[in-house]
Amino acid sequence: MNISFKQLSGAMLALGLLSAAHAADKIAADLVLTKATLIDVAGGKAVKGKSVVLKGDTILAVVDDKQLVNYAAKKTISLPGKYVMPGLWDTHVHFGGGPALIDENKHLLQLYLAYGITAVRDCSGDLPDTVLQWRDEVNQRKLEGPTIFTSAAKLEGYKPLWKGTIEVGTPEEVSRALDKLQSQKVDFVKITENTLKPEIYLEALRQAKERGMRTSGHIPVQLTLKTMFDAGLGTVEHQSYLLRASTPREEELTAQVAAGKITSKEAVKQSLDSYDEATARSSFRYMASKGTAVVPTLSVSRVVAYLDHDDHAHDEALQYIGAGLRATYDWRVQRAAQDDATAIAQRKAVFEKSASLLPILQQEGVSIIAGTDAGFLNSYDYPGQALHDEIGLYVNYGLTPAQALQSAVINGPRFLGKLDHYGALEAGKAADVLVLDANPLQDISATRKIRTVISHGNLYDRARLDKILADTKAWAAKTTAP
Repeated sequence: MNISFKQLSGAMLALGLLSAAHAADKIAADLVLTKATLIDVAGGKAVKGKSVVLKGDTILAVVDDKQLVNYAAKKTISLPGKYVMPGLWDTHVHFGGGPALIDENKHLLQLYLAYGITAVRDCSGDLPDTVLQWRDEVNQRKLEGPTIFTSAAKLEGYKPLWKGTIEVGTPEEVSRALDKLQSQKVDFVKITENTLKPEIYLEALRQAKERGMRTSGHIPVQLTLKTMFDAGLGTVEHQSYLLRASTPREEELTAQVAAGKITSKEAVKQSLDSYDEATARSSFRYMASKGTAVVPTLSVSRVVAYLDHDDHAHDEALQYIGAGLRATYDWRVQRAAQDDATAIAQRKAVFEKSASLLPILQQEGVSIIAGTDAGFLNSYDYPGQALHDEIGLYVNYGLTPAQALQSAVINGPRFLGKLDHYGALEAGKAADVLVLDANPLQDISATRKIRTVISHGNLYDRARLDKILADTKAWAAKTTAP
């Protein structure tokens, strides 16, 4: 069969049009991550043969590799031998130290990203308005840093120990405080107990629950853990509080503290002495049934417990912290230095027993949410690094690597009601992504081996992450304490 040049040209044109039409049918994307192993955190599984397709700050799709022909991406990164997982959350951080340290605190934002932390939950400091502003600027892409969820100012009693609080002593004052916090669109309510009357603490929980606001707090020494669970407390901040729920004598010891017959320190000692695993398990089952979670903050607790062994003067992470924030570490160091041998032994015993509760809490169904207490005041509890230390301790004390990852990826968003947007590599969720050099399901320390961080549509490769660290180190070296 003879085909003329005109017929051949027409056929080629038709093929060209078909090719163009096919290209137009492809789904536009910004970035494809392919050839890596994906980490299914919820399932605790490593998944091969799938690629992650990103558009802007959202995961467009997670597809079988062969389906990539359906996408037209501006950039494709092939990652053989690498592991891709959702970004990490530190759900207990603090920004503070007064107005003079605003700039030093602001420098922590990119530092968090350099360590793979793509979201933080600020549990109140003395810069609440500044943090609210940063939250909005990050969300509006005007400021680079992790997504910030914040309580803004915490609730406390009159003449509180902590600065940056809303002082309340009556139901009416609680109501006005919550009005203010709601107007600021806080993500949860933080309540501490130093000078807050127990009945007003419970009133704050009642009113917050009535308004649909999540709550988080320390535990008053005059109230039992069961009372707090029944009142609807969302999270217990600091696992050491749960020692009180692990003794059959909890009600007796709580009543004695409330009556002024013994100190809270003595109550903790007697709780340790009367520890009973069956009681602990029963208490934690009840805690889980009421939906109360725990944020352990083991990393800072361990640092303080063992300050007699390590003064942290040569910590590599110290070089990224401004001089003003470093100076705030002194107060815990000085307090610990006053402890005699008995007190040192006691603080170590409290830490070790508290940490040993982790697998029991997990087995009884309590949600464990990774948080570090990093920020001002908390000595050598380094923003960014501390989260890796924290989840490493979880594994050391009995959790599996998968459970530790769930605490730092899934359980925080669940507490805040944000699982529709975070916690997994799934279509429609935030493109907060880590690329790692090793498998964190096999060794939790792999979370430290970061190759790439993706946050708010920004890609930070290893060179860019190293530059953040180098720039932060150079900046910190020039700071002086106010």
